[in-house]
Amino acid sequence: YYSVPTLKTMKRLPQCSFTMSVLFLKDEITHQFFFILFAGKSKEAEIKRINKELANIRSKFKGDKALDGYSKKKYVCKLLFIFLLGHDIDFGHMEAVNLLSSNKYTEKQIGYLFISVLVNSNSELIRLINNAIKNDLSSRNPTFMCLALHCIANVGSREMAEAFAGEIPRILVAGDTMDSVKQSAALCLLRLYKTSPDLVLMGEWTSRVVHLLNDQHMGVVTAAISLITCLSQKNPDEFKTCVSLAVSRLSRIVSSASTDLQDYTYYFVPAPWLSCKLLRLLQCYPPPEDGAVKGRLVECLETILNKAQEPPKSKKVQHSNAKNAILFEAIALIIHYDSEPNLLVRACNQLGQFLQHRETNLRYLALESMCTLASSEFSHEAVKTHIETVINALKTERDVSVRQRAADLLYAMCDRSNAKQIVAEMLSYLETADYSIREEMVLKVAILAEKYAVDYSWYVDTILNLIRIAGDYVSEEVWYRVIQIVINRDDVQGYAAKTVFEALQAPACHENMVKVGGYILGEFGNLIAGDPRSSPLVQFNLLHSKFHLCSVPTRALLLSAYIKFINLFPETKPTIQEVLRCDSQIRNSDVELQQRAVEYLKLSSIASTDVLATVLEEMPPFPERESSILAKLKKKKGPGAVSGNELEEGKREGGELNGAGERPGESSVIGASNASTPSPSADLLGLRSAAPVSAAPPSAGSLLVDVFSEAGPAAPAAGVNDDGFLSSAPPSAVSEDPAPPLPESDELLNKFVCKNNGVLFENQLLQIGVKSEYRQNLGRMYLFYGNKTSVQFVSFTTTVSCPGELHPQLNVQLKPVDPLVEGGAQVQQVINIECLTDFCDAPLLNIKFRYGGALQNLTLKLPVTINKFFQPTEMSSHDFFQRWKQLSQPQQEAQKIFKANHAMDTEVLKAKLLGLGTALLEKVDPNPANFVCAGVIQTKAQQVGCLLRLEPNAQAQIHLRTAEFFLILTLEWRQLVYTGPPQWWIFLCLRLRGHGVVSGSDAAELLDTSVSLVD
Repeated sequence: YYSVPTLKTMKRLPQCSFTMSVLFLKDEITHQFFFILFAGKSKEAEIKRINKELANIRSKFKGDKALDGYSKKKYVCKLLFIFLLGHDIDFGHMEAVNLLSSNKYTEKQIGYLFISVLVNSNSELIRLINNAIKNDLSSRNPTFMCLALHCIANVGSREMAEAFAGEIPRILVAGDTMDSVKQSAALCLLRLYKTSPDLVLMGEWTSRVVHLLNDQHMGVVTAAISLITCLSQKNPDEFKTCVSLAVSRLSRIVSSASTDLQDYTYYFVPAPWLSCKLLRLLQCYPPPEDGAVKGRLVECLETILNKAQEPPKSKKVQHSNAKNAILFEAIALIIHYDSEPNLLVRACNQLGQFLQHRETNLRYLALESMCTLASSEFSHEAVKTHIETVINALKTERDVSVRQRAADLLYAMCDRSNAKQIVAEMLSYLETADYSIREEMVLKVAILAEKYAVDYSWYVDTILNLIRIAGDYVSEEVWYRVIQIVINRDDVQGYAAKTVFEALQAPACHENMVKVGGYILGEFGNLIAGDPRSSPLVQFNLLHSKFHLCSVPTRALLLSAYIKFINLFPETKPTIQEVLRCDSQIRNSDVELQQRAVEYLKLSSIASTDVLATVLEEMPPFPERESSILAKLKKKKGPGAVSGNELEEGKREGGELNGAGERPGESSVIGASNASTPSPSADLLGLRSAAPVSAAPPSAGSLLVDVFSEAGPAAPAAGVNDDGFLSSAPPSAVSEDPAPPLPESDELLNKFVCKNNGVLFENQLLQIGVKSEYRQNLGRMYLFYGNKTSVQFVSFTTTVSCPGELHPQLNVQLKPVDPLVEGGAQVQQVINIECLTDFCDAPLLNIKFRYGGALQNLTLKLPVTINKFFQPTEMSSHDFFQRWKQLSQPQQEAQKIFKANHAMDTEVLKAKLLGLGTALLEKVDPNPANFVCAGVIQTKAQQVGCLLRLEPNAQAQIHLRTAEFFLILTLEWRQLVYTGPPQWWIFLCLRLRGHGVVSGSDAAELLDTSVSLVD
């Protein structure tokens, strides 16, 4: 009823502030205050008017003890308004708390509003506020209950969670609670769970909360599903009954017409928000096991895909947004299940239509979703059909983020059939690519060129072209890698030397090209020296012409190449010695260059030809190991950006290319050995290789060890030994009770019986990878803990215990791990293991950390089994069968029959037997179809000999069409007396009987589980 200030004078204030100010204006004085405040001509005038009003309010609160409710409300509202303008308020809190006891809605509302905005969670008034909230929650007045629940959710302090976490679930599921209160209670409980998850324990309320999905009121269902989704992500097993209810509710929404749900229809789309939330909830679980539920869900997804093809019912953008939101969530669910080929292909085709949509956001989302679809075996071929459209998007899109997603999709859809085309297009785009994505593009081109190279000359051409186009963005890992591959492949060395020689002749040559050229010509320049155009002196002059343009590390590498030239081409010795002898080298200000020049000059002067050839011999092949480029790409892209099976697929399709993951350093100058230890910085992606990787023994002098390691030494902790390792303790020594081993821990342990590397455990939060090596009775294990979330893990601790009789049998020491694991980061832990005597059980690994305030406590079995300490042993056929036949006593034999389920594969079986740790003896058994192995288990107390014999026996019966296979495991052992200390030999006999085709992979698979009988 008063004149409202003009819009011009209101522009200085937030809209929410103005709305609250004019809510309760009934008297002229209050109106004048706000009007003068709005119409203030300067900041000083505003502060002066506010200070005057604050003094007036303070005097009212102190002087007038009988203020009525309206006056308190008016003054508290003014204080709230002044606070929202950015001024400090240090009084009036008690008056706001007094308003909570009022029976008038407007007074109670202002009181709760003031508390929600101004009262700190540590305030001394919290107890009084909690009492007022309890009174309102028990009043059964729905308006007052909603105000109280809103206040709890807005404050969200731990004190309020402690006070009301048990009361709110009761209100939520009570039969007489109003629908509006249920909505507020569900969202309030969600807020408390996010801030203090350890205090919100559903317990007996779980099933009743889940059944809110069947509530008749759509608002209650929408609020409840937000709560259930959050709870399901942390405790999926407790809320798995929600799947069938969610499918049922989704089916009713999808099959309904827009007129059926009029109050919840948004631009002709029925309940779009609820539909998206239901689809997102289903992504927390695997496909339903119940056939009827699964069929109903598939029908819903097909209906959503069908509706996407229908003509739009409105031209409004809100209609298309709501419709597409449901569609993309449905596609995300289809990708999550990855079990319905028909739906995956349909989803791919639907996304393909969006690739040329005029809306940029849709093109972006389509490219992003198709990246995930490309990793599915069912939809990969369907994704490849859109390659031309994606290439066009890479070239013509205006938005850099869309171009980046197009590059990601090309990378994901690449295979052997289209690798050359995709790599060529990415190289072409790289010349004009945005600077922000060039490094990532370089890594992807390098990975694809290595992964799918069937012609090594093409690989060399691609990497050199990559260096030419984007040399500044070629990281060290890329050119290290091409060096390693060239050294490991004799058939490509000559071509590489010729190609890099031609590349160095360009007037402008990138320094990375000089590095590659210096290294390759220094090693293999003799392969092209027969051509007068690339004679030794020409090669040297070409390299030396780049010398003055390079940085110190590159100059050091070129000096090493020069001394190599003296060994390869003695005729160049005077020329190179003259270069080394000049003042710019032997008096160089850089100590590294000076030392190299002096030492190389002296070496070339005093060493004989034979000594020089020995010292400067050709670099030996690098040990086979996972590529470090993929790990660098994942680190750059963030967690989850690179699919977990990429490296395994790369080893399967292009594993022959893989060399070591370390830097090809100047160790070639002194002929360093190729011994190396596993790189502790290896990414979890590199742990999924199916085949075991045998590591060479560590060498203190090797320059190839841990070159890419970024993990510094762990901080010393209490109780560490001289080496910085913590000793394992029996269970009684652990300060907190660890969780019992996971039900699947035995199954996870069995997977590592015949391999040393892999992913030990993975869930939604954490991934644990293992790399290990063993020698005699000693072992070293690297554990990699990867945080898959974007939230920090705090108080991250790990302990290893040896339960029961295992404590005197194994000595386990572990280095402490960093207690803080950043989101998307990975930390490493080293464990030393000593086998004291034979053992049966496995050590227990307990991991504790806090995620979002909730304590995570899980226990696994460390993959340490007795066969890890095998030492392969060679023996003749006579010795093998002489010892085999000495088994005679009944107690020395045990048998176990397993039913075989798979076809036998000889190569897989050999790999399993070798992975067991034994030596595979060739031509020992008279029957060439049999497999014979021998080995010695090394312990500190004794040595245990083991013999193994696998006899595939195919007794085919023509009239039988079906086949049955049984694996008979015979464990026989006896004590043999020698001239030395007593030796124990365990003779393990595996015989395979069957009808039809003999299956070797059966024995290989069952050997993983049966090896525990070796105890």
